[in-house]
Amino acid sequence: MKQLLYGDCFVRLWQDLCRRPQEWCARLIFLLGPWFSFVSVEFLNENELFADFAPWQVLFNLIWYYILFFLFRLVLGRRRPAGAAAALVCFAFGLVNHYILRFRGRILFPADLRAWRTAANVADGFDFSPDLHINHALLVLAAYLFLLAVCPGQKARPRPTRTLAWLTAASLLYTGCFFFTPMLPALNIYTQQWTTQKNGFLLNFTTALRYSVVSKPKGYSDAAVEALTARFPARAENTQLTRPVNLIVVMNEAFSDLTIFDTLEPSTDPTPFLHSMQENTVKGWLFPPVTGGGTASVEFEYLTGLSNAFLPPHCVAYQLYMKQDTPSLSSVVKAAGYQTAAFHPYRASGWNRPIVYDYLDFDRQLYNTDVSAPHYVRGYISDQSSYDTLLRLTEQAQGQPIFLFNVTMQNHSGYAQGWRNLPQSVTPGDAVRAAEPKAAQYLSLMRVSDQALERLIGHYEQVDEPTMIVFFGDHQPSLSNEFYKALYGKPLEERTTREVLQQYAVPFFLWTNYDIEERSDVFLSSSFLGVLTAEMAGLPMTGWQNFLSQLYRQLPVITPAGYITADGQVVPHAHELDGQTRQWLNDYELLAYRALMDPKEDTHAFFHDIPLP
Repeated sequence: MKQLLYGDCFVRLWQDLCRRPQEWCARLIFLLGPWFSFVSVEFLNENELFADFAPWQVLFNLIWYYILFFLFRLVLGRRRPAGAAAALVCFAFGLVNHYILRFRGRILFPADLRAWRTAANVADGFDFSPDLHINHALLVLAAYLFLLAVCPGQKARPRPTRTLAWLTAASLLYTGCFFFTPMLPALNIYTQQWTTQKNGFLLNFTTALRYSVVSKPKGYSDAAVEALTARFPARAENTQLTRPVNLIVVMNEAFSDLTIFDTLEPSTDPTPFLHSMQENTVKGWLFPPVTGGGTASVEFEYLTGLSNAFLPPHCVAYQLYMKQDTPSLSSVVKAAGYQTAAFHPYRASGWNRPIVYDYLDFDRQLYNTDVSAPHYVRGYISDQSSYDTLLRLTEQAQGQPIFLFNVTMQNHSGYAQGWRNLPQSVTPGDAVRAAEPKAAQYLSLMRVSDQALERLIGHYEQVDEPTMIVFFGDHQPSLSNEFYKALYGKPLEERTTREVLQQYAVPFFLWTNYDIEERSDVFLSSSFLGVLTAEMAGLPMTGWQNFLSQLYRQLPVITPAGYITADGQVVPHAHELDGQTRQWLNDYELLAYRALMDPKEDTHAFFHDIPLP
């Protein structure tokens, strides 16, 4: 019976197609509109359609394009004006996205729509001349508009049909699932990181919109926040400590100390200088919120004191949540009389840094083009060239207080790039080498980094200005699961929470060229290292930093993978913390939500103001 029914249906469909070929041609052209728009927008997004996308990315992009075209069809009634309007709107957004990509190095995000007036005010300073990407997109758009023009038009607006009702219901259902259910996390779909355009424009924009809203924490209210801020006043400068003239922070790409795994068995110590540091040094283990990648998430924690533990997983605050009044270590240091500069010896396009560093109140930004006669290790500017730039900047400051935040690039993955300017100096043990041959390159990079670090410290040992250097790795390297399986000697799913956190741990230290009390047993999250920097430098602190300084003494490690309490206990889940510690964590979440998602004038001073001298 079903075969007869289906057969009858196809017969009638074929008869209708033969009877009204022009009508069916017009329908086909309209249905091809989302494909033309997708191709046009991705030309503007500087992607190669079939080289840069997985099939699922194409599918999810096209679903949104079809929904958009359907909405125009529903509103305008006729296919020709609906298709033209939808295609032109897509092209317009693609063009705006293209110029943002050209000028800012990343694609359009929902938060940018709030800043359109600012963008319009500075538009005269940019070059909007067409380029090859725009020309290709225009050709695709023109081709589609031509097809619409020659296809037969509809004589009258059609009445609502059962098909339209079903399409409307399907569109609403998909939109609801996309934005209001766990569908995206279940499918492991998050905003594209690093270059940002590799999801495709429309998928990445809607995914960013999906994760742009963070739910209010339980108990959040203006009254609760104001009661908290009243308990933590700003703190004046600690005059009993030496304030450094040169305050240098180095976040070293993928720098880690894998000798914490006894099974590594390296042929020689990869970081002998790091291990030898004792005099005038406070050092220990830092626990960032990521492992294997996600540099910007660690930057975010260090510079703001905010935690990724309260944000959706895999989302990057630099791309989604940053605002002009986000709390910033740089702004506090600047208010204390320092020049401030952020320096990353790579392209400015990564992680939305140009905008974020402006939000964080850095006076200057420097990138790869600002490095004089750079030396390369593999394909990246070396740590030594990064440090040479830091030396130049402190010399140019001529004894005036300066704060430098340097994110290095030398050790970035992958670790099969060849050995340009990199001697193979360290190899792991046989079992680890068999599991991951690329580990030898990574360990050799650590040796080169350690040598550059020794020269950096050696230089500032000799300078007259009081100098503090804060050094930490951003995360452990991006190496295979087989590598870590060999290090642990067990399947990864059998690890305890303490063992999982071992994969997050990276070394850090604060060193000075003047006398301080040495320590070697500190462990804390990257969200607390910024306030420790301010404390050790004797700087005045905001109420927010005062809160953080007391919080980390109660709960020094807060990561998405687990917690470590002040007495060294590892706790997998927040609800397993004791009542007092859990209250500190809840207070942290309330204040973090106010700072990042709901900033208000009445608490502005708490997050930004320091006591006047």
